[in-house]
Amino acid sequence: MERQGRMECPALPPGWKKEEVIRKSGLSAGKSDVYYFSPSGKKFRSKPQLARYLGNSMDLSSFDFRTGKMMPGKAQKNKQRLRNEALQQAKLFWEKRLQGLSASDVSEQILRSMELPKGLQGLGPGSSADALLSAVASALHTSSVPITGQVSAAVEKNPAVWLNTAQPLCKAFVVTDEDIRKQEERVQQVRKKLEEALTADILSRAADTERDGDMDVDHGEEA
Repeated sequence: MERQGRMECPALPPGWKKEEVIRKSGLSAGKSDVYYFSPSGKKFRSKPQLARYLGNSMDLSSFDFRTGKMMPGKAQKNKQRLRNEALQQAKLFWEKRLQGLSASDVSEQILRSMELPKGLQGLGPGSSADALLSAVASALHTSSVPITGQVSAAVEKNPAVWLNTAQPLCKAFVVTDEDIRKQEERVQQVRKKLEEALTADILSRAADTERDGDMDVDHGEEA
C-alpha cells in the first residue's frame, strides 16, 4: 500500500487528521482506503466509528467520509430519503388500519368486493382479499413506479426484513396480454351496462314529464 501522509482535516475539530492509502496489489489495486486520526492518535476506519467517538459534540450528518468535507446537500438528500421511506411505509400499511370497513351505495347496501385474479396473492399475517385490494389500489394512486409486488423470495420468510415499501404487500406477479384483453372486455361490458342504465333513466324522466303534462291538460279541461 502507498501512504500519502496525514493531512489536517479542517471539517473536524482542531488536531484531527486524514490519511488516504492507495492499494498497490490484488483485484482492488488502485483503489484507496481513508482513515482519520484523533489528536491523541486513535485511528478510525468508518464514519459510524467517528460519529460514536465524537457523540453529540459534532453533527456529522453532512460529513463526507471519503473527501473529509462537509456537504450540506448530502444531508438534505438523506433527510428527504428518510421522509420518503416513512411516507411509503405509511402508505403501505394504511389499509390495515381501515380493515373491516366496507363501501356502501346510497341505499346503504354494502357493495360487493371486487374479485381479484388468482395470480394476485397477499403476503404476511392476516392478509385477505379486501386488504390486498386496498394495498394495490393505494400503490396505483400514490406511486408512479410499475406495480410488481414483492419480487424478493425472502419476503415470504420474513416480510419485516425484506419488505419493499414501494410495492404492495403481495407476491410478485406478471400481467399478461390475456389478462389485459379480459380486463378490456370487462370494461366494455360495464360501459354498456352504464349506457343502458343512463338511457333507461332518460326515457323514464321523459315519460314522467309527458305524463305530468297530460295530467295538467286534463285538469284544465275539467275546470
